[in-house]
Amino acid sequence: MRASEFVRVRDDRLAFLVVGLLGVIWIIAYNNLQPFADWATYTLLGLSRESQLGEAVNFFLYDVPKILLLLSGMIFLITLVQTFINTERVRALVEKRGAGVGNLMASIFGAITPFCSCSSVPLFIGFVQAGIPLGITFSFLITSPIMNEVAFVMLLGLFGWKVALLYLASGIIIGVVAGLILGQMKLERYVEPFVYAVKSRGGQAVTPDDRPTWVERFGQAAESTREIVGRVWLFVIIGIGIGAFIHGFVPEDALTGIMGAGAWWSVPASVLLGIPLYSNAAGIIPIVSAMLGKGAALGTVLAFMMSVVALSLPEMIILRKVLKPQLIAIFVSVVALSIIATGYLFNLVV
Repeated sequence: MRASEFVRVRDDRLAFLVVGLLGVIWIIAYNNLQPFADWATYTLLGLSRESQLGEAVNFFLYDVPKILLLLSGMIFLITLVQTFINTERVRALVEKRGAGVGNLMASIFGAITPFCSCSSVPLFIGFVQAGIPLGITFSFLITSPIMNEVAFVMLLGLFGWKVALLYLASGIIIGVVAGLILGQMKLERYVEPFVYAVKSRGGQAVTPDDRPTWVERFGQAAESTREIVGRVWLFVIIGIGIGAFIHGFVPEDALTGIMGAGAWWSVPASVLLGIPLYSNAAGIIPIVSAMLGKGAALGTVLAFMMSVVALSLPEMIILRKVLKPQLIAIFVSVVALSIIATGYLFNLVV
């Protein structure tokens, strides 16, 4: 073995050791977020579990590190994978399949990934960096938070297979249709330039001599993680802070009163009410169950749930560092109209 090869192998092994150790620390930290949030809220700060302030603080102390850990971990892994991928070939493959098939594939992938709206953003960024058409990336971003396997099972148990399957189909259809509409609008100019700047550093190695070492791959992944997280971390904290306040202080009865009205405006009002909130699909199911128990129409409460998980204000705040305001406004409008139409449809057929 030549001296240069020996050094390369030694450095790669050391890099694997360091990254593996950091991975173990990441897993331990992620699996202990809830106990830490409970300890910090109810023991260190001495807040009551039954108080609105205690609930809001606990939500904040759990979700901020959770989202930051997911954000950093997903960006690191996505960038690492990109060092093995010729992004031009990926883009050519997707374009060869056609927009409709690509949108459907992205929506199905979104449906089977267990991400909330905020933690879907890193994958969205990775898709854009890989050269995937913007409309297809939006299909993933829309469907991933709407569709949640826990929510599906809970709906199945509470309301039966018909409602659960309608929920599954509607989430995928919304992602496909909204993604197709957004893709046809040619909105790439409204993506922040730094996203494409990161993309341009993606892995394009095609020969053994040009192949980067693991040290270089890990270094590139770490640099991309540092750059993107460094741009959005403050927005994550602000967004989750808003979500925590609403989570702790907005009474469930106020939401139920509006969505139980049964008027023609109940569906759009439910969507507008859902946008400022922040939760995942499983977390919003108890509210959905309470509303249905008080006489609200199924389409109305499902429209509310979809707007909460697909158009949350914290997600929009995080996306603002990636997308320009014009694109965020168009994205919200298209998805909101799709959800409203789905809500009316459910009210007609169920």
